[in-house]
Amino acid sequence: MLNDPTTPRRLEGFERYLTWWVLACMVAGLALGRGLPGLTATLSGLEFREGSRVNLPIAILIWLMIYPMMLRIEFKAVAGVATRPKGLLVTLFVNWLVKPFSMALLGWFFLEQVFGGLIAPDAARDYTAGLIILAAAPCTAMVFVWSYLTNGDPAYTLAQVAINDLIMLVLFGPIVMLLLGVANVVVPPAVLVTSVVVFIVIPLVAATLSRIWLIRTRGLEWLEGRFLPALRPVTLGALLLTLVLIFAFQADNLLANRLAVVLIAVPIIVQVYFNSGLTYLLMRALKVPHDVASPGALIGASNFFELAVAVAITLFGPASGAALATVVGVLVEVPVMLSVCQLCNGSRRWYERALPAAGKG
Repeated sequence: MLNDPTTPRRLEGFERYLTWWVLACMVAGLALGRGLPGLTATLSGLEFREGSRVNLPIAILIWLMIYPMMLRIEFKAVAGVATRPKGLLVTLFVNWLVKPFSMALLGWFFLEQVFGGLIAPDAARDYTAGLIILAAAPCTAMVFVWSYLTNGDPAYTLAQVAINDLIMLVLFGPIVMLLLGVANVVVPPAVLVTSVVVFIVIPLVAATLSRIWLIRTRGLEWLEGRFLPALRPVTLGALLLTLVLIFAFQADNLLANRLAVVLIAVPIIVQVYFNSGLTYLLMRALKVPHDVASPGALIGASNFFELAVAVAITLFGPASGAALATVVGVLVEVPVMLSVCQLCNGSRRWYERALPAAGKG
């Protein structure tokens, strides 16, 4: 029997303590980076293609994370997004007119003003640059994980992600250049395009073909009732291994700047809750269904950290303050986004009290 879509998905067994496992993976990654530097360097140097800055092992793990989520998508339902555009418009408003600019303001306020006595001015500006790069790239791959945990509408989530990716191809570079205030900063197009192809196009095509074949050969009930639940441990395991590798690759940078890591985390955390809360409340005011509002809030709060790390390293170097800031974004992202998932699930009844009966469920 298939799960009731009105019942929030809950993590069971070891998954119930996923936040603690995430922190353990961060520690394991730092230990790997310092204890086995040769192996770490080899893994870090494996790129999807030369010059792309997209790490192949991480790309494979992200495919394992989002492939099961994309298998759930009924593509006939994607066309229905055009008939209910309010959720999409709110997401685009927050992602492109609020998020990058609010992060620039928060970075300046915390790193250059509040913590100005603890951080050198040049370092503070570098960290702020990294935060801007992080915020200018809306979350892509991980959104499907967050959407699943909040019972999000998979077709609507896909539409939100796809349109954000198309806009990102055009606006990411100009927004970064505008907010950094440096006319000669050029975002490498190969990094941006390859990231979208690797993290969205490839797993989406694979999932689409697989879904068609599995439904024809085994049936929809078998796919959703047996096959997809069996893939859940794969998804979570890939998430944890991704974190191990990212922190292994940046171990020296993180350990050499412990205080900076803590200080950089503050504006990122504030931004996550501000943007997710803003999106969620706007969706409720506009009476958008909860299964659209939750993924929208999560898209508005999280970042495409794989792309941000690659761009920061490309523009400023692997040991730069900008690169460190994007990696701190990874450090903060998973535990904080899990808490946002819990808030969305826990507030569902409150949220739906503002909806007409037809908009619930």
